[in-house]
Amino acid sequence: MTELTGDIVLGPNRYGKAETRIVRIYRDSPRHEIRDINVSSCLTGDFADAYLQGDQANVLPTDTQKNTAYAYAKEKGIESVEQFGLDLAAHFVDDIAPVRRALIELDEYAWARAVVDGSEHNHTWLRTGQEVRTASVTAEGKGDERRTYIVSGLKDLVILKSTGSEFAGFMRDEYTTLEPTHDRVMATSLVARWRYTTTKPDDFVGDLDFDALYAGVKEAMVERFANLQSLALQQTLYAMGRAVLEKFPVIAEIRLSAPNKHHFGYDLARFGLSNDNEVFNADDRPYGLIEATVQRSDAPDAGPAWASFSVVG
Repeated sequence: MTELTGDIVLGPNRYGKAETRIVRIYRDSPRHEIRDINVSSCLTGDFADAYLQGDQANVLPTDTQKNTAYAYAKEKGIESVEQFGLDLAAHFVDDIAPVRRALIELDEYAWARAVVDGSEHNHTWLRTGQEVRTASVTAEGKGDERRTYIVSGLKDLVILKSTGSEFAGFMRDEYTTLEPTHDRVMATSLVARWRYTTTKPDDFVGDLDFDALYAGVKEAMVERFANLQSLALQQTLYAMGRAVLEKFPVIAEIRLSAPNKHHFGYDLARFGLSNDNEVFNADDRPYGLIEATVQRSDAPDAGPAWASFSVVG
């Protein structure tokens, strides 16, 4: 094994406040509104002295980052998770001198109005658990030099169809026991994230309706999942991503991750019962994990758009 003798130096580093939970209630009228989000902020910049010498002069406390998120929920409001991320990221890179890049990651939890006596209630909601909306906003550079990268998305979208899915013609070796099928249950817990074609901050202000885009992207993916006669989950993911890019020219690429939530027909023959794809064992692990990126050939450079709070970069 090679022994290295070079200098030991500080590598990539950053810090921030993870998972600040904010519930914002709008009480401007008798019919209240709610936005429920989880916010993480992560700052990169001139922080070497903090690591090398314990000098905190350039360090904005993570507690301050938390406080800023709560204050902005009041002052700026939460029009969409993307807009809230834009506001926070711009503040940290423009107003905090040592910061050269700010990453804001957000999850949004949906609520539906309670129906009481046949009418929607003005100030009572029920949590809806269909999926979690996500967004990641990265701002890099200051003032006119700033570039902004937004990745919208969703996770935990559990979707299943009881037919219209096949898996056959696959490679076989001495360890293959799986039988081919032309009629199976297809189910997954989908993660999808998409980035936009621009990095200019002004392009995101007022020009994009993020709520409408989110609804449209989800609708396009669900339609393809439902209506495509699927020969494999891989084919389905590509078709879903292609449908999104065809419908929305402002999206440069979409990344999809889909665990195959297997449903195996249960053996009822030993009880003298037939089972024509009617009774299944839903097996949660192990599972196949299928992932794909669908992108435009002329997609702009992604820069730090796909960076995650959990990975130093």
